[in-house]
Amino acid sequence: MRQDYQLTKDELKQRYGLTEFTVGLSSQEAQSRLAKNGRNVLEVKPTPKWKIFLRQFNNIVIYILLVATALTIMIGHYTDAIVIAAVVVLNSLIGYFQETSAANALAKIKEMLAPRATVYRDNKRQDIDAADLVVGDVVFLEAGDNVPADLRIVSADNLRIEESALTGETNSVIKTDEALTDGSVPLADRVNMAYASTLVTSGSGIGVVVATAEATEIGKISQEVAHIKQKKTPLTLEIDHVGKVVSYITITASVIVFIVGFFLQIYSLPALALAVVAMLVGSIPEGLPATTSVILAFGVSKMAKKYQTIIKSMPAVETLGSVDVIATDKTGTLTKNEMTAIELWVGDHHYTVTGTGYAPDGQILSDGQPATLTDQLKLFVEAGYQANDTVLSHEDGKWHINGEPTDGAFLTLYHKAFGADYQSPYKAIDLLPFDSDYRYIAELTNDPQTGQQVIFVKGSPDKLFEMAAKEDPRFDLQKWEQRVNQWSKQGKRVIAVGYQPVAAENLVEVEHDHLYQGIHLLGLAALQDAPREEVIAALKQMNRAGVSVKMITGDDPQTARAIGKQLGLTNGPIHAITGAEWDALSKDQRGDVALNTQVFARTTPQNKLEIIEALQDKQQVTAMVGDGVNDAPALKRADIGVAMGIKGTDVAKDAADMILGDDNFATMSAVIKEGRRIYDNIKKSILFLLPTSFSEGLVVAFCILTGQEVPLLPAQLLWINLIAAITIQFAFVFERADEGIMDRKPRPITQRLMNRHDLIQMGYVSALIAIFSLIGYVWFINSGSSIANATTMMINTIVISKVFYFFSIRTDQYGLGQIKTISGKAWGVIAILILFQLILTYVPFMQAAFHVSGISPLEWLAVIIISALIMLCTELDKLIRFQRQRSTK
Repeated sequence: MRQDYQLTKDELKQRYGLTEFTVGLSSQEAQSRLAKNGRNVLEVKPTPKWKIFLRQFNNIVIYILLVATALTIMIGHYTDAIVIAAVVVLNSLIGYFQETSAANALAKIKEMLAPRATVYRDNKRQDIDAADLVVGDVVFLEAGDNVPADLRIVSADNLRIEESALTGETNSVIKTDEALTDGSVPLADRVNMAYASTLVTSGSGIGVVVATAEATEIGKISQEVAHIKQKKTPLTLEIDHVGKVVSYITITASVIVFIVGFFLQIYSLPALALAVVAMLVGSIPEGLPATTSVILAFGVSKMAKKYQTIIKSMPAVETLGSVDVIATDKTGTLTKNEMTAIELWVGDHHYTVTGTGYAPDGQILSDGQPATLTDQLKLFVEAGYQANDTVLSHEDGKWHINGEPTDGAFLTLYHKAFGADYQSPYKAIDLLPFDSDYRYIAELTNDPQTGQQVIFVKGSPDKLFEMAAKEDPRFDLQKWEQRVNQWSKQGKRVIAVGYQPVAAENLVEVEHDHLYQGIHLLGLAALQDAPREEVIAALKQMNRAGVSVKMITGDDPQTARAIGKQLGLTNGPIHAITGAEWDALSKDQRGDVALNTQVFARTTPQNKLEIIEALQDKQQVTAMVGDGVNDAPALKRADIGVAMGIKGTDVAKDAADMILGDDNFATMSAVIKEGRRIYDNIKKSILFLLPTSFSEGLVVAFCILTGQEVPLLPAQLLWINLIAAITIQFAFVFERADEGIMDRKPRPITQRLMNRHDLIQMGYVSALIAIFSLIGYVWFINSGSSIANATTMMINTIVISKVFYFFSIRTDQYGLGQIKTISGKAWGVIAILILFQLILTYVPFMQAAFHVSGISPLEWLAVIIISALIMLCTELDKLIRFQRQRSTK
């Protein structure tokens, strides 16, 4: 079936049951269609809060702790049960608040639909609720209206609609009522269509409703967002994997120990159960979720303060560090979204213009030197300034325009030439606004100094060349067209400027006929949405770090490729593809094309989503940067969605995981570095946490299997684990990034958190801490110490061993040599840990609650010496590895 934009007006009437457009549907027919097809609203079904909370318990570590809680209650150890249950609830609350903090992007999309619409019904124009619109309704549009549904334009009077929410391009689109013949016109080029949620910027028109609610383009986006399931981040997947493996090993070991203990009748059943619970609690890294959350939370805080970046999902902080590809919008992200005149041809003189954006900072140069303002150059600048209906203003320290970006570029050029305070001597009499049929704007002015009336005109080169040829039979059309083509191939927008003195006296209105009598062509201006200078530097760093950047835009492919070359998207040639060409590819072809293409032009929201999915199918961790409603599905589908905080729509912000508060794409380079630092520190914290947890389980298992009394109770084991998790593991938060962290490639998505050596080190450190603490325990008992005294020594040995192990695991270099690099905050955290241990050891209330007693200074010295052996062993391991590495070079 032919598309609506292909139909003639008569065919539209036939398809939608209309007699005349200004008659519209009858109220009866409208009600019938409303009952059949439903209201023009987008439905939103949020997840109940109680479901989100219960979801937090779906974790194997939580299951084990819940079983341990039940067992301790059954055997009457209520204090242990309360402590374990408190840990479970704390972890679940952390996850709940993380998940519920994300706003509902679908609700924001729903809010974008216009509340009211002006329609023709029963042969009269009337206002109705936009929710009551039906397919076939005829809608009247005028400047300032939000389009209430998808419309096929059937009448347009200088109608211009800003469609950036859907296409990403901010220039208003000139609408026409003519049918389009091509059956595969991209969304951005369907000039006879108007889409729900877009804004009418000027003129008026009439359109027939061809889609409502979910059938609209904005509705399709909402459906995409609704059906996209959030992917787990690489770190979350790794931690889940580690948690499962540790849990399975712990459960298996506990069951084996329980069976062996039961058949050997080493303990009574309640005592054996309590011992196995102690082994479970000691081996399970309860602090793992909390520790990870703390490191991520500090990363979130640092990014907010230092980079004005809002992170909505804490795991997204780390995901930044593993990003392989960044797919990004062009306009307003890589570029300033501010048109700038960068080159001029005035007569046969070529000029360059410095400065970018709307700020009038810069100057006109000739051969690299400040240009002399000749009469012809002055007239050129004046003409571009006068043939203009846009306003340039300076507010809150920034320059803004109210109108068209093209016009804004000429206003800025004027102030660069004459100064910001210069007042034009010309007085406006009448304006001929820009019209899609004529493609130029003209203004009739009067020069008070001479009394001469002048028409200044600015617009499409082909239109002004035609006028110039009528004025001058010797007009060199080939020369000027060659200049236009040269700039166009470079992705620049070319505008021609001319003027015509008025022969008649006291003309009060300018008309098209006046211009087609002939004009004097003054020259051409090359305009460009200038690349952001800071983005160019950031892209260099990203290329060095192995992060590819893909530009996805609704712009013309030639323009986009030229911008990509200026930005330095890649060190090699820039490959571009259009949305239509992408649609023609098979699924197998798309993966390779997505990897090897830097510019995707004339894309639809569906294309953006498919590009992200194709990259992910190629095992690429992908970030999506965008600001429009059209970016929402891709933002949600990406491993990390990044929205613009200033120019971004609410829909984009809510679908994203991260918001750039200053709209500065260059920030991505900094946050990628921060993400890599955070990942390194999380890995170090896990390699630190697991051996110390396993060592506690080994102590309990050894005692059960040898028939000895277990020296550590569940509450004591939880104290050891949690006190380290809330103190010394905080020290990893403050670890600086390794040198050269941005010179290494992103880690592969298939790379495990721990390599072979990590596993070996984890095994021997676990065994050594268990062995050293047991030897110390036996030594204290044989020296005449009480069980409480020996247990206190064992608890402190395990805890202080963690401090020494921290000195070694925090760096790949020798730990002793790097102690000077430990931050003051990390030393403060270690001091707090020692303070907690002193409170546990000497405060009577804590002694009673945890069954410990005070120890003497000499015993503390023994604890420190035994604990230091851990660092000695790990440093010896580094020495052996370094020697092997040198011998293999």
